Amino acid sequence: MMSVFKLAFPKINFSGVGAIEALIERLLLEHQGDAGLLICDPAMVKLGFSNKLLLSELNLTLFSAVRPNPDTNTVNSAFDLFVSSGAKYLIGFGGGSAIDTAKAVRILSANPGPIAKYNGVEQVAQLGVPLYAINTTAGTAAEVTSNAVITDTETHVKHVLISDKIIPDVSVNDPSVMLGIPSAITAATGIDALTHAIESYVSQGAHKLTDYISLEAIKTIAEYLPQAVDDGSRIEAREMMAYGQFIAGLSFNSAGLGMVHAMAHPAGAQKDLPHGVCNAILLPIVSEFNRPYRVEKFAKIAQALGLDTSELSPEQASFAAIQGLKDLNRRVGIPSGFAELGVSAQDTLAWVDDALADPCAGGNPQPMTREQVVDLYQQSL
Repeated sequence: MMSVFKLAFPKINFSGVGAIEALIERLLLEHQGDAGLLICDPAMVKLGFSNKLLLSELNLTLFSAVRPNPDTNTVNSAFDLFVSSGAKYLIGFGGGSAIDTAKAVRILSANPGPIAKYNGVEQVAQLGVPLYAINTTAGTAAEVTSNAVITDTETHVKHVLISDKIIPDVSVNDPSVMLGIPSAITAATGIDALTHAIESYVSQGAHKLTDYISLEAIKTIAEYLPQAVDDGSRIEAREMMAYGQFIAGLSFNSAGLGMVHAMAHPAGAQKDLPHGVCNAILLPIVSEFNRPYRVEKFAKIAQALGLDTSELSPEQASFAAIQGLKDLNRRVGIPSGFAELGVSAQDTLAWVDDALADPCAGGNPQPMTREQVVDLYQQSL
């Protein structure tokens, strides 16, 4: 008999071209003049995407100082503006950084600070103000998950906040705001989404309910990510990537992640590296470690990646999956290793303990020793 399994996701999702306009209509009905705080990064303002909301009839105050790898200072500044503006709801508009910042502000809207208190699983006591999340990158799935990652400005540790109480009430995936994303960001966020799908599929918390959508996400991302990287104006590729990353988020939100994310978090926190790039570098290496413990599943991953495994045994197909991940990284232009980003072997040694303590580590198919983590980081250079 299966143990109890919890499937968690937003109440409502709007997907497709025009989804942002659908959200605006809903907000006008639900809040009828209430003040709201729009949280985004400077690029959303520069590209004019935020005008879809700011020039509507919504009563919004803008916070646009979100930075990549959002930190506790950013959260505190956004929360101060939330209080002073009298906002009754929040909109996170952007990639994971903007939406994670909005999730953190939601926590503080009903719970005392500092935000670091809520590191870990289900540490949030009170539900905050309503949160609406508009995703602009097909990768993080922040619009659908119970996770937020905030870097501590003082300790340079990434706090991983995991709580059902920060899942957005309404999520939005509108591919029309994804068309201008540069190819390098498309690649990194796309492999981030692929990592979500693969880690949740092989995780300790995997379940039949999530296995099906994990494989569908892998198949979709493997097919459409190269197209989106090659030509970011292809609306079909953007829409399918938005779909793929969304269902990958549904999977990992309930099944959990593993050591790819656990090892990527300190790399991003201590060296301020893009999260998606860190995941992409580590995914084939950690998958190779995990392969012996999930041979049948990695054989199915090979099929989902589009590889012909008809003449292969499950063992051979599982090895083909690892090579397929390496090939996809090269195909979309992911850096070959951390050394290419200026990271030294000594740098990686400082990441080991934080990786082992990361909340994502427990989901890995096989626990790792400190020596194994050191070795895998060395391989990642």
